[in-house]
Amino acid sequence: MSARRGPTARRSRPAGCLTLLGGVALIIAIAVLAWYMLAGCGRAPKPPGPKPPERATSQPAWCPDVQMVSVPGTWESSTGDDPYNPTANPASLMLNISNPVRQQFPSGRVEVYTVPYVAQFSNPVAIPPDGQQSYNNSRAEGAQRMVDFMAERTKQCPLTTYVIAGFSQGAVIAGDIANLIGAGKGPVSADLVLGVALLADGRRTGDTGKGEATQIGTPPSGVGAEIALNGLKVPGITMTGPRAGGFGTLADRTYTICAPGDLICDSPRQALTPVNFVGSVLSLVRAAGNPVHSLYNGFVIDQNGTTATQWTAAWAADLIEKAPHPAHS
Repeated sequence: MSARRGPTARRSRPAGCLTLLGGVALIIAIAVLAWYMLAGCGRAPKPPGPKPPERATSQPAWCPDVQMVSVPGTWESSTGDDPYNPTANPASLMLNISNPVRQQFPSGRVEVYTVPYVAQFSNPVAIPPDGQQSYNNSRAEGAQRMVDFMAERTKQCPLTTYVIAGFSQGAVIAGDIANLIGAGKGPVSADLVLGVALLADGRRTGDTGKGEATQIGTPPSGVGAEIALNGLKVPGITMTGPRAGGFGTLADRTYTICAPGDLICDSPRQALTPVNFVGSVLSLVRAAGNPVHSLYNGFVIDQNGTTATQWTAAWAADLIEKAPHPAHS
């Protein structure tokens, strides 16, 4: 006669099965949860970001199709000059470019804005002081005037495109703003800029390659004074070196012209040093008024006898001729 099993023995098998099933279920749950998280299902979907404003399909009737921004050089402008009829210096080199362009097209096709700024370069070692604004202040004022105008114009006329040109200190300013635009940080979108021309750019690298401007004419071996003197910091003068990133997305539309022997854009590499700051500053101040620097209207850049200003005016005219004709309302 076999012995009877007690109550405890009868319940042991179901309890073991339940434990086993519970363990399997837990493993499955963990696996499902892991898959759920790794697949990204556990992440709350990000709300869509704000859509960039769509560009208008038309602009006010008074808006020009193309806006030419001209930036004169040292001693060729003034803070209170009329940007649409500049008279601060009738001999301003940029007038040899902007006037022919203005005369070639009706006002509705192109409007020329000449950036009004102090355009001075005080000699910090002059005795007695020469009473002029410092290069730093002059350059900063010109850049701010240019940025403010372009930002306001593109707000008013969102389909207007731009042609930018500058000479000497004005080339530094125009080049600096082109650098910002090419990096996506400027006052207008890069796709609105048709081209940039810089004559005697003090930050000219003389290099080729990514981000660099196309050199017109036979390029001299030197570099801009701000690069040759990179690191020089004296009262009112800070030499800023090359532009970080060059001209970015505008590089393929940016051109530079430099006459050999013009110390503003053709300074011997490392010949002017921050250590010898007095001699360097004096060389820089004299460079702004040297004959080579002042004769770009006669500086020939090709075998056809084309001068720097003739080339730039023709280049600008060609861009304007081919520019879009936006709708007006």
